[in-house]
Amino acid sequence: MKKPLLILSLLFINLAILQAFSLRVEPNKLQENLSSYTILDTREESIYKKGHIKNALNFPVSLTYENKTINGKLTNPLKMQKIIQDLGLNTKDTLVVYDNGSFFDASRLFWALEVYGFSNVKLLNAGYKQWSAKDFSTSTETQKIKKSDYIAIVNNKRLATKFTTQIATKNPNQVIVDARGLNAYLGKESAAKRFGHIPKALSIPATHNINYNKELTELKGDKALKELYKEININQKVIIYCAIGKIASTNYFAMRELGYDVSNYDASWREWGNDFALPIVQESKE
Repeated sequence: MKKPLLILSLLFINLAILQAFSLRVEPNKLQENLSSYTILDTREESIYKKGHIKNALNFPVSLTYENKTINGKLTNPLKMQKIIQDLGLNTKDTLVVYDNGSFFDASRLFWALEVYGFSNVKLLNAGYKQWSAKDFSTSTETQKIKKSDYIAIVNNKRLATKFTTQIATKNPNQVIVDARGLNAYLGKESAAKRFGHIPKALSIPATHNINYNKELTELKGDKALKELYKEININQKVIIYCAIGKIASTNYFAMRELGYDVSNYDASWREWGNDFALPIVQESKE
């Protein structure tokens, strides 16, 4: 009886690994299966019209911000409902999101869609420049869209707020991650009136989730990401923030792949750092 149980256990382990790493799509796989996905281009319309992945719909990441000049708060449910309906999207669609290759905008839209009830969203592990350089299928045509009957729902497990972040600063079972650069974390620079970071926050800059080189920019793989987040227990609830909930979405995506229970604080440091009633930690301004 021991051997079948061992085999069964290994199958469950392998299944868990596959599930954890099923959130990205490699360019070759997307090219071979274009018709299997609804593809979303996060670039602005004027850029999208010059060329995009064949069959892609345009969902500019700017539409995910309620008021980007103030903070990173997510677009309110009624506005988002109309945006999603007008794009003809339904929560059961299999979506693939891409951007210019930074991964920041694509990750932001990936997160926003998960907040708004989409359960099968994936990220293209490449930007449009890399896609077109491979001579994969592109187009300048705008897709015809049939409006959907999507009704806005909010998955609060994926959306952190000022209030839930305050609770996390005092809860030993919760972890806060600061995705800004180290200088911002240390209080040497700031997108808000105050300098420093949220109490308890660990510094894991968003750029650390990405491999950069001249030919190819791609998300780091399993081994590298596990090493990056090794200090965080998989059973702990995680809240991530940056300046406006943009680059932190890359950490959010990476931790979702690794199986963490993670949420993104959308208003982020622009809200927290400008609220003088909230505590901060300031390491240095030297």
